[in-house]
Parts: sequence; C-alpha cells; structure tokens
Amino acid sequence: MEKRELRCGFTTGTCAAVAAKAAAAMLLSGNLLQHMKLMTPKGTEADLPLFHVVMKQDKVSCAVKKDAGDDPDVTDKALIFASVEFLNEALEGGSIAGCSFIRERTGEFGQLVLTALEGVGRVTKPGLSSPVGYPAINPVPRSMIFDEVDEVRRMAGFKGALLICVWIPKGRELAEKTFNSKLGITGGLSILGTTGIVKPMSEEALVATIQLELHMKAVAGLKRVILTPGNYGESFIKEELNLPEGEGVTVSNFIRESCKMVKEEGFEQILFVGHIGKLVKVAGGVENTHSRYGDRRMEVLWDCARAFLGSEEKQAILSANTMETAAGILKELGVLKPVMSQVVKRIKAYMTQWTGGIPVEVITFSNTLGILSMTPAAPEMIKKYFTADT
Repeated sequence: MEKRELRCGFTTGTCAAVAAKAAAAMLLSGNLLQHMKLMTPKGTEADLPLFHVVMKQDKVSCAVKKDAGDDPDVTDKALIFASVEFLNEALEGGSIAGCSFIRERTGEFGQLVLTALEGVGRVTKPGLSSPVGYPAINPVPRSMIFDEVDEVRRMAGFKGALLICVWIPKGRELAEKTFNSKLGITGGLSILGTTGIVKPMSEEALVATIQLELHMKAVAGLKRVILTPGNYGESFIKEELNLPEGEGVTVSNFIRESCKMVKEEGFEQILFVGHIGKLVKVAGGVENTHSRYGDRRMEVLWDCARAFLGSEEKQAILSANTMETAAGILKELGVLKPVMSQVVKRIKAYMTQWTGGIPVEVITFSNTLGILSMTPAAPEMIKKYFTADT
C-alpha cells in the first residue's frame, strides 16, 4: 500500500493574520465576507473560511478555525479570533481597555495598534521574542498581522488609526498541554509561526523549542544546565535528585545538536541525566538517538562489557530485549558497576567533544535498579544546584 503524504496545515500566526485581515476588510468595506486569503511567508496561499462574524459600525470581529493538517497539534480546530476597530483617541500610558499593547506601527496611513485578550499567553520570563509582561505573539505573526491589515487599509484608501485585538477562547485550557508554562508563558497559548505553515511532526519545531529553553536559561544568567532525553529523565531529576521541576531541558533525540546549542549559549557545565535505554546509544557515539538511525544498544553495551566478560556471556547480552533486562544480567554476573562506569565515561567523552570542550558529567539509571552509574564529578555538580552560585 502506497504511503500517503502527510498534509501540512497553518500556524496560529497565519490564522490570527487571516482573521485580522478579514475583520479589517469588513470594517472598511461594510461587506460581509465568508473567507479570506493571504500569502504565507513560505509562499503558500492560505484561503480560510470565517466563523462567528459580528459586524458593527465601528468594530468587526471574526474567527478562523485552526487547521494543523496531519500534525498532532493540540491547537488543531481551535478558534482564533480577531477584531478590528477604529481608534480615534490617543493611547494613554501604552494601554487600551486595560490591555498592554504589543507594538504600534505608524506610517503613511496612520497608526496600527495590536493587543491580545483571553487565551493568549503572557510572557513572564526574559529571553522570549516578546518582552516580559506582554502577550506572546512572536515577531513573524506580529508582522503578518500588521502587514495584512495595512494592506487592507491601503486598498480601502483609509488613512486612520485601527486597533487590532486577538484572542483564543480555549487558549488557557489548551496551553496546559503545551510547554508554555515551562518557557514562562502563562494564561494561554503563544501566537507562533515563522513560515506560516505547520509541517507534520516537524523536527524543526522540536529543535526550536530546545533552543528557546536553553536561551532563556542563559538569559537568566545560568552557567550550568541539565540535559535529559525525555520524561523518565525529568521524573528522575525531580524525584531522585530532588531538584525543582523544570530544572532539566528535555532534548529528545537531538543529543549532539543540543550540545552545540549549549556551547552557543555560553554555558560552562552540563549534567546529562537519562535512562540507560537511551543513554547507552550515546556511549556508542550516536548523535541522534531516534530508532530510525539504527538501534545498536546491545552491541554498544557489549563493547563496554567485553573487558569484564568472556565470549560465553556475549550472546546473553546481545539477545536481551531491553536495557532493563541487560542491566539485570550484568548485575547477576557481578559486573554491572564497572560496565556502567565505562558507559558513562564514554558518554562524557563524546559529549565533551561535541560541546567543544565544555565539561560534561553524566548520570544514568534504570527503572528497576535505580542509579547505575555516574561520572566522578556529577555529585558535586548536583550540590551546586542547591547554592546561589548558579
């Protein structure tokens, strides 16, 4: 059976820009519209239907339903609302109706002001693309909204100020299923997008999230960072190392790429924590640990164990179904400690090389046996997380 190509969708930024453009067009023309088009930064045309249109003499609002394509996006089918109204009074103290505006654009045709209401998150930590205290609408969507409304204004020949508001009724609820709170965005979703298009299962989006989280920690002045591949590592950091929730940065399979980011952000030390099932691949020099790049876990483990075992034990290791099973075998054979010491030593060597020399300490564990091994300086690094000298 031929594999179906996954369908792309449109970002929340594109949806917000379409809604704002449509609201502006209806306000300035007086004509009811059923859909609206725009060209995304990627060069793909978006032609999206409009919902919940409300037309008044001085204000128009409407919604666009988010279509994420075949991407498992939690915002899929969410309604993104925008309204546009005439702005006749000067701004006072940078706020309108109690809402801080994001940015003004003033040009030949007058002033445009953009603000956000319910369901759009607010920035609480430095390092994001919007200032602390402002709505989380990223630069590209922000420009798209301004550009599209400005185009409508020019086409209508209207030289006057307009206020644009964006909101997402279910944004607060949906945001609980995202990384927003970890990034310091509270109260709702981010209006995101750089190309205007959602790529299904986008690796680029995952890498961008890792980069952003590392950047925010760097902006906060941190010099040490904990990296972990996934949920097991996050739980271990909190429950076993007694470090605060959210202390670690989840890097998924992108080990070498994350090491490069750490160097770029100027960190001075790394603590790498993870389940042996993932970390053993790194001991074999695997830069991306996704299974599609191969699964040599048992072969890597045997290479670390061969100095301590004879050939008769080789098949038992290679035929183990899971690393939990393999670790149990090593324990029964009495060589778990030296083998795991070799594993973390190799991980440290590869990651230090990938970071260009930044010191790396490693802790690996299993669900059944707990901590399997750690590099010698790892305990000291953990202690430093409990001091003010971070």
